[in-house]
Formats: sequence, structure tokens, C-alpha cells
Amino acid sequence: MKDINKIVLAYSGGLDTSVAIKWLKEKYNAEIIAYSANVGQIGVESWDLIEEKGYQTGAAKVYIDDVQEEFVKDYVFKALKTNALYEGKYPLATALSRPLISKKMIDIAKENGADAVAHGCTGKGNDQVRFDVSFRALNPEIDIIAPLRTWEFKTRNEEIDYAKANDIPIKATKDSPYSLDSNLWGIAIECGVLEDPWNEPPADAYYWTKDPADTPDKPLYLTIGFEKGEPVQIDGKDMEPVNLVKELNKIGSEYGVGRIDMVENRLVGIKSREIYEAPAAVILTEAHQHLEDMTLDRETSHYKRIISEKFSELLYYGLWFSPLRSAIDAFVEETQQQVNGEVRVKLFKGQCTVVGRKSPYSLYQYDLATYDTEDSFDHSSAEGFIKLWGLPTQVYGSVKGPNK
Repeated sequence: MKDINKIVLAYSGGLDTSVAIKWLKEKYNAEIIAYSANVGQIGVESWDLIEEKGYQTGAAKVYIDDVQEEFVKDYVFKALKTNALYEGKYPLATALSRPLISKKMIDIAKENGADAVAHGCTGKGNDQVRFDVSFRALNPEIDIIAPLRTWEFKTRNEEIDYAKANDIPIKATKDSPYSLDSNLWGIAIECGVLEDPWNEPPADAYYWTKDPADTPDKPLYLTIGFEKGEPVQIDGKDMEPVNLVKELNKIGSEYGVGRIDMVENRLVGIKSREIYEAPAAVILTEAHQHLEDMTLDRETSHYKRIISEKFSELLYYGLWFSPLRSAIDAFVEETQQQVNGEVRVKLFKGQCTVVGRKSPYSLYQYDLATYDTEDSFDHSSAEGFIKLWGLPTQVYGSVKGPNK
């Protein structure tokens, strides 16, 4: 075994990473530096308690890092401007946080002279890829340790027994039904009865959003203002990025908006049934797409959909620090220069519907679109246009013949 003296561990305070502190310390006889990133997780009673628990479990240092603003501005909003949805559904909340956490951990490792970084990801999930690939992109020489891929525990119950035997403070119980990961952009929920894709998610599987049947009987209308593709206002009120996302999560949850139930293709080659809650992501992505429909020309709009799909795959596959992702960023930023304006959305019984949009850069021209008396479109040019447009098909048809 290579001599490793210091390890920076991605630490959440949960079962896996709490056990990992003790396990890594014993296995490598190394100093453990725990790093916790605040990206807006739900259910965190106190970051001070997480810090205290890290030291109590055996960490030599514990870093508690509030990166919510950086997360939203430099990661979430980049994805939003790209309309990133993996397989057309998932807003990539978990995937977006991993490159940021990886970058911070590599910085901590350099600052402390650490030999290795570690994470609490399983051997069948996507997050292990996102962490490992990001670590190597940022420091190709760093050692990477993934205890859950190698340690002796086969089940969560075995981890719980180990934690109790070693006086490791944990909240997990053998009855906990779901695996949960959350941040400002969404919640990912799996395991338990959700592993059967025929089962409807039970009420207790959802943490943010109300059941649409229990939401108000009257719709709520919101107006969201955008500048260069980024949301900056709700109902005319200027808002900072983090507060804006939090507010839309709160409002959207009250109206049951943002529930996603899908069977997705994991990078490791298996299909997985996941449910997500992403109120702000669903509202903002829907609004942003509709504003682009008005402000981007046809060819750019159509091509950007291809770019969006590729960007989503790169992000899901852990390739945030790839040159292609960076190049796509440059393309997207160029497309956003005139994505300015307001979008009116209606929230009602779990649905977010765009009902209005306006922009000073709108390419929608009333006099060209209308069938009223103000119509300025040259109808006489249509026949010649159609003849030229269809000429290749006409020639093909004449050669092929009606019976060929």
C-alpha cells in the first residue's frame, strides 16, 4: 500500500462518510481532513453540529464551506442558460454540485499537503465517476480513495453496526427507506419501494413539494425577469441568485411543481428508477426556453437544442472540466446576449405553464404573424418560395416515378 499521510474526505455528516472517517484513519493510519460544502442541502440541522461530529468521529480538521452563491452563479445558471435536462427530464442538480465540491477539495488538499482525496460514493452510481474524473482533471497526480468500493461492509445495516461499535454519532436507522441527495437546484430520491418502477412513489418519498391534489384551487401567476439568460427578478423585484432560487423552490413546492419520476440510463450501464423534486429548476428552465423561442433566430434555436443535449450528457457523465464543455459554454454565452425580457408563468396543480412573454429583442413581429388587416407579409412570394424549396423532391419524384 502506498504511503498516504493525509486524506481530504468529502464529508456530509451522514452514515457513509461518518463511518469513512474512522475506517480511513485506521486503514491508512492517516490524518483525515473532512470537507463539507453547503450547496443548500435540506434537513441540515446545524453546520456547527456537522463540524462537531466530524471532530468527534476522528477528523483532524473539518472545513465547513458555504458555496451556495458560487454554486448557483457558476454552475446552476450555466446549466440553465443551456436548458440542460438529462434525457429531457432531469435538471442535473446532483451532477452540478460534484465538480464544484471536487474543485474545493483539490484546493484544500494543496493547502494542507494531502496525498489523497476520498468520497463516499458507491461502485454502481454516477457520482463516483463525477468525483474521480474531476479530481484527475484538476490534479492528475492525486490519489483517489473510494471506501464504499473496497471496504468490507455489504449493507447499510453493517455500517450502522460498525458505527455503534465505534461510538460514531449517526442518525441513520435500519428502517430508513430512501437514499437522498439535495441542494438548491433539486432533490434526488431513490431506494426502497421506488426500486420497483411499477410502484407509484408514496407520499413520504417527497420532501419539498405538496401533492398536487392538496395544492390551492386557484392558480398563481409569476413574472420572471431575465438578463442575458439569467433570472434576476420575480414580479419586478430584483433578487440575488441564491434568494431567487430559494424563493421559487418555496413557491413552486406549495403548488406541487417540480416532481419528476423517470427511469434513466446511468453512465455505468444500468437503468435506474429515480424521482426528483426541482421546483425552481422546472419553473426557470420552462421560462428560459420560452424566452429563447422569442429572441433566438430559427437556426440558432434549433442548433442549441443539439448543444443542450450534449452539454447535459457531459455534465451527467462527470465531464464538467472537459474542453468540450468549456467550448459549449462559450457558444451558449454568445447566444444569451439578447435573451432579455420577462416571462409570465402559471402555477397550478403541479404544472408550470408559460402564458406570456415579452422582450425588447423579440424576433416576433406582429405585422408578419397576424392574419388581421395589419398583415404585412408578402403572400405572393410564397408560391415561388415553395417551388424552389420543393424542387429537389420534385426532381427525385420525377426520376423515381409513381410505380418505382
